[in-house]
Amino acid sequence: DAMAKSVVKQLQLLDFWYPDATHQVAADMTVDFRISAKESQLVQSALDQNQMHYEILIHDVQEEVEKQFDVKEDNPGRHSYAKYNNWNKIVAWTEKMVRKHPKMVSRIKIGTTVEDNPLYVLKVGGKDGRRKAIFMDCGIHAREWISPAFCQWFVYQATKTYRKNKIMTKLLDRMNFYVLPVFNVDGYIWSWTQNRMWRKNRSRNQNSKCIGTDLNRNFNISWNSLPDTSDPCQEIYRGPAPESEKETKAVRDFIRSHLKSIKAYISFHSYSQMLLFPYGHTSELPPNHKALAKVAKIATDVLSTPYETHYTYGPIASTIYPTSGSSLDWAYNLGIKHSFAFELRDKGRFGFLLPESQIKPTCKETMLAVKFIAKYILKHTS
Repeated sequence: DAMAKSVVKQLQLLDFWYPDATHQVAADMTVDFRISAKESQLVQSALDQNQMHYEILIHDVQEEVEKQFDVKEDNPGRHSYAKYNNWNKIVAWTEKMVRKHPKMVSRIKIGTTVEDNPLYVLKVGGKDGRRKAIFMDCGIHAREWISPAFCQWFVYQATKTYRKNKIMTKLLDRMNFYVLPVFNVDGYIWSWTQNRMWRKNRSRNQNSKCIGTDLNRNFNISWNSLPDTSDPCQEIYRGPAPESEKETKAVRDFIRSHLKSIKAYISFHSYSQMLLFPYGHTSELPPNHKALAKVAKIATDVLSTPYETHYTYGPIASTIYPTSGSSLDWAYNLGIKHSFAFELRDKGRFGFLLPESQIKPTCKETMLAVKFIAKYILKHTS
């Protein structure tokens, strides 16, 4: 294990896909990372010398980037839910949803990003009044494209099946869903236009040429507890201060101002097929651990029914790795006792480069799990 650690030390600034960074690497763990062609000889010989088993999952990342777009456009004028959509298309889509379903969908601008792009939340629900709500966000990490795809799918299915599907109708009659389709807008745009593998937001860092903060390490919950998040060049840089980022502040303020009604928080990430709940910053279990584990167990069972997709579930810290400053721990700490994070498909064959042909099945199975969680919230929260 000491040997493994020294290899890892040499690999400090590799692009880790799973887990997020070197300090999360533990014994007997499978690790995914991306390296350039010129580093690959060095890394392979280091692994060989230490007799570490490895396989190359993606030989040519650029090729997989291009192969992602494997669904043909059937109707160029229409918004496609089976394709990845860039930010402009998503903005146009939010407008279309409000236009098509004025009684059910409204768009709320909750703030702006570092680069002055708007942060939009879609409020989805039937008649108004004092009702329970669920807050959902997608795309906190720029390269996890399947995540915003799911948020779009959710809104589409909710509006399309209202009054047709019994469960959806009941949910929308009694609850509101606040959906933030892209949390990290600047990063998402950058991932489309400049660097497909971009993760963080796009804020400038003092005294560093490295750009960006990991928004999911920037929340004010045990923010300073992991030393390895203090380097601006790291993918998991926590930012100069808790909630230093405009995006984090906007989400924080919106959730705080709706705290009375928000009974659940669900965040969508990729990849690794997990359903996570608090805590990440400690291995202690939250007071309602049993209830969360029960919900997660049933939700992952339900998710596996259409395509037999296998998900694991559990607290962040023990199921994936310890994290500080995550939105999930923060929401839980704020009093939203039903907080979940989905790590969507896959398990590493494509990683962040999940082909478009998997968008629909991923969204369909995830929808079942989300509907189950929402039904549970409706029934079991006061």
